[in-house]
Amino acid sequence: MRIGTTLLLFILPALWAQDPGAAGRGPLRLSLKRAVELATSSEGSAQIQLAGEALKQAQTRSEQARAALLPDLEAAFTDQSRMVNMAAQGFNAHLFNIPGIPITIPAVVGPFNYMDARVNGTQNVFDFSSIRRFQASKVGVSAAKSDSENTGEQVAAQVARAYLAGIRADADVETAEANVTLSEAVLKQAENQKAAGTGTGIEITRARVQLANDRQHLLVEQNARRSAHLQLLRAMGMRLDTEVELSDKLAYVPEDALTLEQAKNAAFKERPDLAAQQRREDNARLSASATRMERLPSLSAFADYGSTGTGLTNALPTRDYGLSLKVPLFDGGRRDARRAESASQYRSEKVRTGDLKEQIELDVRLALDALRSADDEVRVANEGLGLSENELAQARRRYEAGVANSLEVTDAQTRLERARENQTEALYNYNLARIDLAQAMGATRRTIQ
Repeated sequence: MRIGTTLLLFILPALWAQDPGAAGRGPLRLSLKRAVELATSSEGSAQIQLAGEALKQAQTRSEQARAALLPDLEAAFTDQSRMVNMAAQGFNAHLFNIPGIPITIPAVVGPFNYMDARVNGTQNVFDFSSIRRFQASKVGVSAAKSDSENTGEQVAAQVARAYLAGIRADADVETAEANVTLSEAVLKQAENQKAAGTGTGIEITRARVQLANDRQHLLVEQNARRSAHLQLLRAMGMRLDTEVELSDKLAYVPEDALTLEQAKNAAFKERPDLAAQQRREDNARLSASATRMERLPSLSAFADYGSTGTGLTNALPTRDYGLSLKVPLFDGGRRDARRAESASQYRSEKVRTGDLKEQIELDVRLALDALRSADDEVRVANEGLGLSENELAQARRRYEAGVANSLEVTDAQTRLERARENQTEALYNYNLARIDLAQAMGATRRTIQ
């Protein structure tokens, strides 16, 4: 006993040290707004992090394109001892063979010292192709920013759907628990009727079967809730061993009346994926222009200054500078091929832009139709739930009064359970349609706020 107590004294502090705050740490309470904020933060979903890296890459490509328009400066220092093979350099004695004058060409000259310290630089003065490429790169950065915003919209919509599935699972569990409570009450009523002599044993058995079915259904819904919570954590990019508690509930929030034209105009204005595609089209247009401008002459300036000698003490300054004009004449057709390729890429981007606009209109139309249908579903489900509750209340009163048997109560109970499920399904579909419409209009995060 003393050994076991001693081991506990050593083990428990070690466990607490591995997980500080484990004792007394409760589940993470999440609202939909908070879940989206966590998922779309810079350290949230993996998609958000990848979009951030893609933006950084686009910015560095723009800096590389800008470098072609800025001066290029280099410095070099050389200090060496050299020996030269004169024959290898083409100096032979017979080249200087003059009658009567002996000439001797040494086989090797040196060793001698050579020192050169130099700074040189170049600067593009006129290069329209490089200017166009820099302009295209800046448009590419804008496209990457729009892509990043579109990724945020997609992640927000994904998390919102996962959160909605989670609170639907919570509602299903609550409905299953209510059904179990109702079945227990019906069973108690059947037992009371049997004890009073107005009921039968088959009615008690029937009530127990219903209770067993409801308890089994509760277990299924509890497992579905755990699965929904795991899916939500995965969508948010959080640890899967995090215990969460969802604070929001399935509810009906009326939407403002919105016409198809209003929704389409808002979508064309706000959708970040359309903005990104339009920027990519502009980028392709400028890139095609840059390729065409490769045929134009380019002018650059160069300068070189340094000191040359056998050492630092006898070095003399040397320099050269000037302008260089390049006129493209013929490169085997490579330039024409690149121009045709860039023109084709521009046409492809224009086709993608038109196709995306058609897809956006389809998304808006489908979302609006789904929202209107779901709104009707909620109204009908609420009416059905009210009628089912009244039916069960009347059936139980009739059964208690002895003018009906338990079959009437069981039938009414089954229809009430179905009505509760219908209401949960209708509310889920309605809120899902709201998310779909917000995403179709490019306003998911703003709607959730």
